Amino acid sequence: MGRESSGRRGRSAGGGHRGGRRARRKARLTRRGRIAIWSGGTLAVLLIGVSGAAAWVYQDLNGNIHSADVDNKIGGDRPVNLSPGSKNILVVGSDSRDGDNAKYGKGLTTMQSDTLMVLHVSADRKWATVVSLPRDSWVDIPSCDKGDGSKSTPHKFKINESFAIGGTTGEVEGAAACTIRTVEQNTGLRMDHFMSVDFQGFKGMVNALDGIEVCPESAINDKKAHINLDAGCQTVRDEEALGYVRTRYSVGDGSDLGRIGRQQEFMEALAAKAQEKLTSPNALYGFLDSATKSLTTDKALAGIKPLTGLASEVKGIPTDRLTFLTVPNYPREADVPTDKANVVWQYPQASQLFAALAKDTEVDKKKLEADAKSPVYASTVRVQVLNGSGTTGRAAEVAETLRSAGFTVVGIGDAPEDTTKTTVGYPQDQAEPAEVLASRLPGSVAEQDAEAAPGVVTLTVGKDFTAVR
Repeated sequence: MGRESSGRRGRSAGGGHRGGRRARRKARLTRRGRIAIWSGGTLAVLLIGVSGAAAWVYQDLNGNIHSADVDNKIGGDRPVNLSPGSKNILVVGSDSRDGDNAKYGKGLTTMQSDTLMVLHVSADRKWATVVSLPRDSWVDIPSCDKGDGSKSTPHKFKINESFAIGGTTGEVEGAAACTIRTVEQNTGLRMDHFMSVDFQGFKGMVNALDGIEVCPESAINDKKAHINLDAGCQTVRDEEALGYVRTRYSVGDGSDLGRIGRQQEFMEALAAKAQEKLTSPNALYGFLDSATKSLTTDKALAGIKPLTGLASEVKGIPTDRLTFLTVPNYPREADVPTDKANVVWQYPQASQLFAALAKDTEVDKKKLEADAKSPVYASTVRVQVLNGSGTTGRAAEVAETLRSAGFTVVGIGDAPEDTTKTTVGYPQDQAEPAEVLASRLPGSVAEQDAEAAPGVVTLTVGKDFTAVR
């Protein structure tokens, strides 16, 4: 849950315009607290180490954590690990509709994901970056094992559908594996670990803290999220707390991006209150019990000891080296006018972000945000597709893929000769559109061509062509 809020001022979920020493102290706490909690409840695990919990408490909580054997379900054809020693952890907020969660989605027969983030911890443990992936991101969903003996067909859809496809039979292993495959295919990042936190555990953590103060600027009435709040500051718990972080259509512009920001602010407040309030044994145990019961991880992280190790590594990172981002994106409506519900990742900024993390290079947040202010929509990129692969019909096939990705294809044909390398040629006036296209084609090269026609980018499909990202 994390739209970037570093440096944000003004009214927040934790209490609005408060200022002063206490607010500044909270600001210092929340960046570290936020990353800890949404690393799958790691803050809760870290608190065990500093609370002097008895051995039986340790064992009891350790037994709460669920383990998912995802390694044998992900399959092959995964990205190469370009930065040994760094860690990429996929964090999912799960909408499992079993038991008490059923009220949030009648008729839903598969597992659901509400939040999706990638936590990158550098190899030297001196910095970390959290990237939120909006659940409405329109991406390629690869073929996944559905758990019933069948496999899904590759297609494009919202990124959170991957969790539902893999979780068709209700098994977290399958849901996690398909989500990992989807994130890896669309980002080029290899995931090292997986964590999932479900609805009921979230409510338990909030209740153990006697609720969290929120300050909505206008009333919220959302039947889908089971919430009805007046405007102004008030403390929420139980269903109201869950509804506050889940509500979408009844607040602001109704977008998933708005909800991401609201969720992040709420977690900031929760993290700060947890560090201030959890001094009584009863409150501490209730918080830890809910956090660990709600947690599912891959086998390597399934225990208090490995999670405490991760928490310790994160705790040692300087506050100003923790970066929170949402992958650059824009409404898909800009490319496909009929789609008013989804977003597409903005290129080349998205590919630059993921390439930096893959190489364990710290991201310059200010530069990334500045570059993302003026997006070049795929629909404005006019492409001529030439077949240099030696395979009949390849240009038409690639052209159709580009059209489905929102690009404007103005023609297809054959290249003068077959070529091994896929290239993007462009005239002087098309440098930015060419970069947008090349960044969507893994391994391709953009080259200026003095003889290219004005206003058109030429894609020459080589033998190495694999896919459009």
